[in-house]
Amino acid sequence: MKDLSMHIMDILQNSTRAKANNITLEVLENHDADTLTLIFKDDGCGMSKETVEKVINPFFTTRTTRKVGLGLPLLKQNSEMTGGSMTIESELGVGTTVTAVFGLTHLDRPPMGDLAGTMVLTIAAHPEIHFVLHFQRIKEGKAETDYVLDTDELYEALDGVSLQEPEVMSYIKEMVEENIR
Repeated sequence: MKDLSMHIMDILQNSTRAKANNITLEVLENHDADTLTLIFKDDGCGMSKETVEKVINPFFTTRTTRKVGLGLPLLKQNSEMTGGSMTIESELGVGTTVTAVFGLTHLDRPPMGDLAGTMVLTIAAHPEIHFVLHFQRIKEGKAETDYVLDTDELYEALDGVSLQEPEVMSYIKEMVEENIR
């Protein structure tokens, strides 16, 4: 995966396949600690301890359409290549949290890519799911940027207009891009 937005898309899709009703992505860009942290939280079906141990193996997948599952192993590899780490916490019937920490300025960290586009496409593809994106940039001990996109708030503001409307999708993408710059 050439950029982090592709990893994000993959993990968000895992959450939707796990029948999550609520999915949160936190993107924490900490310039003081030189870290970029991605935290995915969902209330999907969760995984057993045995499955959690297996999902970082590229030759393990719960999908029946193919014999390999590269998303989590590649995310782990990319985070570790930058001096970071990846952890998975999950409980059957409760949900899953995946945390990936990258060296922010490390040469091997993939670029962010199109975070706004990834979020908009995922939201539009799954209007039944409550999504939250929390983006925070910390510099010199302060939150320089602290932005939250919450689909419940969007639905309320749009008063019945679908998030799948092309004009709405374009507006949301521009709004996210502007707020995370």
